[in-house]
Amino acid sequence: MAGSPPPAASEQAPYVPGTPRTATGGLARRRGEWAIWWREIDRPLLLLIIALMGMGTLAVAAASPASARRLSTAKTALPDLYFFWPHLRWQIMGFLAMIGASRLSREHARRAGIILFFLMLAGLFAVFLPGIGSTVKGARRWINLGFSLQPSEFLKPAFAIALAWVLSWKLRDAKLPVMLISTGLMALVAALLMAQPDFGSTVLFASVWFVLMLLSGLPTRWIGGVAVLGAVGVAAAYMLYGNARNRIDAYFIPCLPTSFDQVCLAKRTLMSGGWTGTGLWLGTRKLGLPEAHTDYIFSVMGEEFGLLMCALVVALYFAVVARVLIRLAEEEDLFTVLAGAGLIAQLGGQAFINILVNLQLFPSKGMTLPLISYGGSSTVALCLGVGFLLAITRRNPYLTHDPFAPKGGLANPMGLFK
Repeated sequence: MAGSPPPAASEQAPYVPGTPRTATGGLARRRGEWAIWWREIDRPLLLLIIALMGMGTLAVAAASPASARRLSTAKTALPDLYFFWPHLRWQIMGFLAMIGASRLSREHARRAGIILFFLMLAGLFAVFLPGIGSTVKGARRWINLGFSLQPSEFLKPAFAIALAWVLSWKLRDAKLPVMLISTGLMALVAALLMAQPDFGSTVLFASVWFVLMLLSGLPTRWIGGVAVLGAVGVAAAYMLYGNARNRIDAYFIPCLPTSFDQVCLAKRTLMSGGWTGTGLWLGTRKLGLPEAHTDYIFSVMGEEFGLLMCALVVALYFAVVARVLIRLAEEEDLFTVLAGAGLIAQLGGQAFINILVNLQLFPSKGMTLPLISYGGSSTVALCLGVGFLLAITRRNPYLTHDPFAPKGGLANPMGLFK
C-alpha cells in the first residue's frame, strides 16, 4: 500500500536478470567468487609455487651481475642488476597470468589450452616467415609482433592439455585412433622444433607425450618401438645437429678445452660454495659462467647460498610433483588425470633436467630452471601452465566426486565450442 514502509534489506526482492546490479551487490558477488576460488584451489600447491618464485627472485639477483658483466663492452657497461628488474616485471606478469588462469573452470581451462595449442602451433610456422621470425644465437625460435615471443614456450602447457583432450576421446568411442593422432601431433611438433633447431625442447615434448601415452594404456609392443625410435632420433641429432653433437661429446668426455666445457665449469661453481655458500654477491666462479642467469642459475645458487639451499630447491620441486600426483590419484575424470600429469611432467621434467645438467649428470640441453631462472616468454608461459594446472585440479572440498561430470572429455572434436 502507499503508506506501507519499504521492506527491510533482508526482505528485498531477489535479483532479476537484466536489471542493473547495485555496486554493493556486484562487490559481494565478486567476493563470493574469490571465496569459492580460494576454497576450491589447491592452496598447498599454490604456496609451493610462490616459494619457488621467491627463490627465483633471489637467485636472479645473485646471478645478474655475472651475466651483466659478461655482456658489457668497453663502450657500454651494464649495471649489475640489469637482469633483475626485468625479471621482477616478468614475474609479476606471470603471477597475474597464473591467478587468472587458475580462476577458470575446468572446461574453460581445457578450451583455453586447446585454442592456445593451435595458436602456438601456427606460431611455430611463423618463426620461419621473413620479417616475422628472428634468429638468436643460430636458432630461429622467436617471432616479432612489436614484442618478442617464443611460441614453443607457450606451446608446452598447451601441448599437454591438447594431447590429454585427444587421448580422452577413447572413452566415448574406443574405435577412434587417438594414439595415432597423438603420435602425429608429436611428430609435427618435433619436426618444427628441430627445424629451428631446438633439440632440448623436442626431448621435453617427447617425454610429455610418452608419459601421457603410458597413462592412456600404450600397448607393450609399442614401448619397444618408441625406445628404438627415440634412439634413432638421438643418433640422427648427433649426426646432423652440430650443437647436439658437441654437447653429447662434452658429457661423455667432460672438461674439454672448448666452449662446451661450460657444464664442467657449472659443476665446479656449484660445489665451490660448500654447504652454506659464500653469501649474496660474494661468489667469484659465477663470473666465468655463460648464461649464469638462465641455464646455470642452479650453480650460482650453490656457490652463493650453498648446497643446503640447492637441496631445499630440489625438495620443493619434489613436493610440487608429489602434491599434484596425490591430487590426481583422487580424480575420476580421464582428461583431468592426463592433463594434470602432462603439465606436471613438463614442469618437473624441465626442472630435473636442468638440475642434472648442472650436476654434470646429463648432457646440456639449454633449458631454464622453471620458476627460478630469468626469462620473459618462459616465465609467463610456465606460470600460465601452473595456472591451468590449478584450474584443472580445482575441487569442491565438500564433495568426494561430481556424479554429473562427464567422464573422459569429448568424443566429438567440435564439442570444444559447444
